[in-house]
Amino acid sequence: MTEAAARINQHVMPELPEVETTVRGLAQVLEGQRLARVLANRADLRRPFPPDLVQVLTGARVTALGRRAKYGLVHTDRGQTLVFHLGMSGRWRIDPERPDKHDHLVLETESGHALALNDPRRFGSLDLVATDALAQWPPFAAMGPEPLGDGLTADYLKTALAGRKQAIKLLLLDQRIVAGLGNIYVCEALFRAGIDPRKAGGKVSRAALERLVPAIRAVLEESIADGGSTLRDYARPDGELGYFATRFRVYGREGEPCPCGGTVRRIVQGGRSTWYCPKCQK
Repeated sequence: MTEAAARINQHVMPELPEVETTVRGLAQVLEGQRLARVLANRADLRRPFPPDLVQVLTGARVTALGRRAKYGLVHTDRGQTLVFHLGMSGRWRIDPERPDKHDHLVLETESGHALALNDPRRFGSLDLVATDALAQWPPFAAMGPEPLGDGLTADYLKTALAGRKQAIKLLLLDQRIVAGLGNIYVCEALFRAGIDPRKAGGKVSRAALERLVPAIRAVLEESIADGGSTLRDYARPDGELGYFATRFRVYGREGEPCPCGGTVRRIVQGGRSTWYCPKCQK
């Protein structure tokens, strides 16, 4: 990681690649397994746990795992899906060597694995949602398309951004336009696409949007392959740290040179830091 990135003093929560990495790690030990024992070591995180959480999950078989935006999904054969959000500092620990006081939910499988949801700051959440009603669940109902799915196209963005005067950076962070994009990856994608983050969404050309869609996909896919961007608290379920942060081209690099000959700048948009190169992002 660059010195500038290491000096970032704001906490960065797990973003889409970190959640995707988490889901893939959990799938290796959870998919197809029956939950022999479920322990809820507290009654809430950001909000109360479902009152029947332990009852529904104990004895259930995990049929599949998935992700929607920054939420992880654990589908079961009881028609219920465990929906988790990692909040600011949450992570799942697979077969931890010893219990931790911040292990708030523990799932034990018939095959002998233990999975502990660890969340020191307790900004995460756990919900049970009927699997066939997930699309209508309030946090999901108004979300835009997945950035790695077929629904995100230049045509879609052109329509969604038409007439919008707000900055393209802020619009991409709006979950109603694109689900799951966070600050790191929007900064990096806009840089790769050569788009000024301050430009009004409705003023971004179709040609620029044609560059932006693959840039969004590329930066997310590269981060997933690298195991995420570890800044402060995040680690994969196996305990390894993601290293995509070593590839940041603008994020956290204020004052550093850009390959184009410009210098990376930091500004604040909507209360969030934005890093960009004013020379090559137009």
